[in-house]
Amino acid sequence: MSEDRVQVVRGSAEPVPLPLIESGGEALAVVWPGVGSQHRSLHRLLLEPGGLTIDLRHPAESVYYVRAGSATVTDGDGGDQHALVEGSMVHVDPSTSHRFQAGEDGAEIVGGPCPPDPSIYE
Repeated sequence: MSEDRVQVVRGSAEPVPLPLIESGGEALAVVWPGVGSQHRSLHRLLLEPGGLTIDLRHPAESVYYVRAGSATVTDGDGGDQHALVEGSMVHVDPSTSHRFQAGEDGAEIVGGPCPPDPSIYE
C-alpha cells in the first residue's frame, strides 16, 4: 500500500471544530494529526467583531498569520498587547500564554503550534 506523500486539504472538506474560542467565532483544524500531520498544525480562527479565543498555551512555539481583518494579541504572562492588521505575523515562544481578540470588523487568523499540541484534539 502506498501512502500519499503530497496531500491537498480542501477548504470545503468537513470542518473539524476545535475548543479554542471563548466567544464570537469558531476555530477549525485544517492541518493536524487527524490528516496525518506529525510536525505541523494549521488552524483557522474565524472571529466575529470582538470575538475572543480562550487563553492559549502550547508546549512548543506557535506562529499565526492574520489573513483578514484586525485583532489584538495579548501576552497572558507579561500583559503586553499588540495590535494586528491584515498581513501581520505573530510568533509565540513555547509555553507562553496568549489570546486573540478580533477588531471591529472581525478577523481570520491561521496558524498554530509546531509540532501539534495533542491536548487540542482530545
